[in-house]
Amino acid sequence: MGTRMYFAEYGEPELVTAGEESVDVPGDGQVQVGIRAIAVNPMDWKIVAGYLQAFFPLQLPAVPGCEAAGTVTAVGNGVTDFKVGDEVIWNGFAGGYRSAANFPAGQLTLKPAGLDFEQAACVAIAGGAAYSALVQLGIGVGDTVLIHGAAGGVGSAAVQIARHLGARVIGTASEQNHAYLRGLGAEPVAYGEGLVERVRSLGTITAVVDTFGGEGTTAATVQLLGGHGTAVTTVPGKEANAAGIAPVKMLAGRVAEAARLAADGKLRFSIQERIPLTDAARALGISRAGHVRGKIVLVP
Repeated sequence: MGTRMYFAEYGEPELVTAGEESVDVPGDGQVQVGIRAIAVNPMDWKIVAGYLQAFFPLQLPAVPGCEAAGTVTAVGNGVTDFKVGDEVIWNGFAGGYRSAANFPAGQLTLKPAGLDFEQAACVAIAGGAAYSALVQLGIGVGDTVLIHGAAGGVGSAAVQIARHLGARVIGTASEQNHAYLRGLGAEPVAYGEGLVERVRSLGTITAVVDTFGGEGTTAATVQLLGGHGTAVTTVPGKEANAAGIAPVKMLAGRVAEAARLAADGKLRFSIQERIPLTDAARALGISRAGHVRGKIVLVP
């Protein structure tokens, strides 16, 4: 038997409750994973709230969770890339808030030996998105990258990867996170009125990664680039579309690349809080409240 955290109707995080379930023998093309750590993402509480049901309909009751890490405990017919005992990273849309699960083999990536399970659970979405964004922009030595929302999961990953690629990084964040960003190698600037002037005082921006979104952030990006340089966003919307800011294209192999960087010490996630799996509702509430530095991890 295993534990799952599920919701039977859309609504508040408090609707997510614990239950037991049998974990069947994996089917064709499936891999059974004993989960060691699960990362909490904003998408999880949005799924529970029903905000994404028009795009990703789920059959209720459903289990949230889109990234995790663990150990292979069984493999189904036709699986050749994984074997029992392999340590893996999983990335899907939903279904990860479990102590054990059967996942399609195509959603798994081998975890590098030097990467612990908690860090591995955080790599797929934030690390994968950040890596994809910076490759899409062609970031390298000589670039000055502005990262909006630099203290969050994707933002902090983008700071570290951009620095690894040789770029100078300026990051927007609330004042309380400025010391944290300096520690990652970024030059922090505060949100709010006067943002454009504060950034310009530090130099000329050649590229922007927007992990924050919204009208004000988009307007600042357009002003700072002035028709020169490029920008991508991980939070596309009408403002970004109107401004011609491209959404990030998620690259094949991004999880393996981000995991390799993490194993090599080039990428590390700040874990704000470790919470028992059975207390997932509280974790979702923290995520929904916003201003999370780094990641929240659930531990089965």
